[in-house]
Amino acid sequence: MFLSYVRCCLLSCAALCAGAVALAGEVEVLHYWTSGGEAKSVDELKGMMAARGHTWKDFTVEGGGGQNAMAVLKQRVLAGTAPAAALIKGPAIQEWADLNVLTSLDAMASFEKWDDLLPKVVADQMKHKGRYVAVPVNVHRVNWLWANSAVLKKAGVSTMPKNYEEFFAAADKIKAAGFVAVAHGGQDWQDFTVFESVALGVGGPAFYNNALMRLDKSALGSEDMKKTLEVFRRIKAYTDDKSPGRDWNVTTDMVIKGNAGFQFMGDWAKGEFMAAGQQPGKEFTCTAAPGTENAYTFNVDSFAMFQLRSWEAQKAQGYLAYLLMGDDFQKKFNLRKGSIPARLNTSMDKFDDCAKASSRDFVATSKAGTLLPSVAHGMALSSAYQADMRAIVSEYWRNEKTTVADTVVKLQRIAAPKQR
Repeated sequence: MFLSYVRCCLLSCAALCAGAVALAGEVEVLHYWTSGGEAKSVDELKGMMAARGHTWKDFTVEGGGGQNAMAVLKQRVLAGTAPAAALIKGPAIQEWADLNVLTSLDAMASFEKWDDLLPKVVADQMKHKGRYVAVPVNVHRVNWLWANSAVLKKAGVSTMPKNYEEFFAAADKIKAAGFVAVAHGGQDWQDFTVFESVALGVGGPAFYNNALMRLDKSALGSEDMKKTLEVFRRIKAYTDDKSPGRDWNVTTDMVIKGNAGFQFMGDWAKGEFMAAGQQPGKEFTCTAAPGTENAYTFNVDSFAMFQLRSWEAQKAQGYLAYLLMGDDFQKKFNLRKGSIPARLNTSMDKFDDCAKASSRDFVATSKAGTLLPSVAHGMALSSAYQADMRAIVSEYWRNEKTTVADTVVKLQRIAAPKQR
């Protein structure tokens, strides 16, 4: 199978360069790109595939979100009827590859020089035992702080906070002016999105890596962790009573409408601002979360490619991988989605100021070694560890009786089995 696919990829690449028409094949794709700009991007991909004679088939599973889809995907794969590609990210890619069901994309990656186009930390997540098995299509920055410019002006806040001392001073002014200082949706993933940004801002990249990614017991019990928990809880005092259970986009709308000053959220929030006709630097402001200016937590959408039997299907799959990593698709897709291209060399001329800043920091942190996978968004830990971390952090956020010391002990208990 591997040798067959290598030959397929090499021939496909040669055909692409020569402008030849490949033999028709079908690609069945599991994805969740159903909203506005995402759906348009899928339609464009379908059109690109059709132009080469290939057909696209959506793999859809109703109900239960991603969990049901992954369960059906596993059944399909074990039955020998895997789709061509599935939207899978982070450690889950490695878990699927360990089952020996993903196909190698190394021939395509070598021909297209993917190692030169991607930061090593991103490329490594797409590989299993050194071989590419997945394709990244975008990068979301998670450690953003968003603000309503008019609210800040009315509250007398002239600059975005660079650290938590400045943040709480600004939050006090916003609260005194009659606004909600921090818009927050009380769901476990949103809680952890704030928590990991606080951890990075308080303790720095090395602490983030040791405590949240490696689950090092000493880091989890350190003074930096205790301070992180104290700052995290202090933020809650600036949220509103209707926060529990609120969806992230409804929360972003509070900032858009001028009911709240700040929100900690990834750059998918930018799409909500822009859909409301607002522009960065005017109606809203984006900046790195306090203390994280020189670091970058990322969330990457990627497609894992499964082993296929038929030659035509392999050729269509190879062409899909080529399109997904292509400069043209990544530019168009990310302009619509609010994220930035995973490719380092894509022109950002048509992107907004927040995206340009994100791209600059993406490149800079990839060189500095401070480009870090987001724990909150499934890029750093297995699903089991991630769920445990979320539960502990959310319990601490919700229950004022839960102490810093109790939470530290709970976090260290998670770390114990990983370090055996």
